[in-house]
Amino acid sequence: MKHPARKLGPAPDATRLREAALQHLARFAASEATLKQILTRRITRWAHAAAQAGIAPDIIDAAQQTARASLPALITQLRSLGALNDQAFAESRARRLARSGKSRSASFAHLTAKGIDPDLAASALPPDPARDLTSACILLRRRRLPPFAPGDRLKTLGILARAGFDRATAEHAISMDAQTAEALVLAARQ
Repeated sequence: MKHPARKLGPAPDATRLREAALQHLARFAASEATLKQILTRRITRWAHAAAQAGIAPDIIDAAQQTARASLPALITQLRSLGALNDQAFAESRARRLARSGKSRSASFAHLTAKGIDPDLAASALPPDPARDLTSACILLRRRRLPPFAPGDRLKTLGILARAGFDRATAEHAISMDAQTAEALVLAARQ
């Protein structure tokens, strides 16, 4: 089914991009790199729609260049206002990932994929064996694996290894009794 053509809006400029950025940040947390990517896609979508509407290519190119040139100043302005803060984003996302059962290495990979500087991501994820053990227990509980349910020990070790947990943490999590592991999971939720 073909969608009806939308009316072509005005070319994205600094003001329109700022409004779009604020609307996005009001709904979602984002890193600087993610927000820049979102705004760049918005510019590209407008250019594609403008080309479909028959606007001259030189006008489209000029509008795109102007819009893309305004992005660094916009990112700097949002950072100075406090609307963008990669450190706060990384710390918040690291806590959420730990509560969902992600290992430190998986969390690091997630943060760097979101455009967070590797040094900043590493500082948001300090080495903490207790955090990794708790995250492993959360994963095991969610997947209904030992110690929360009967299961094959080697398969469980494989699941934890693929999730990024080291061997010592995986062995410790599997060998715990169910009550202790459940207490760790409940403590992490609070």
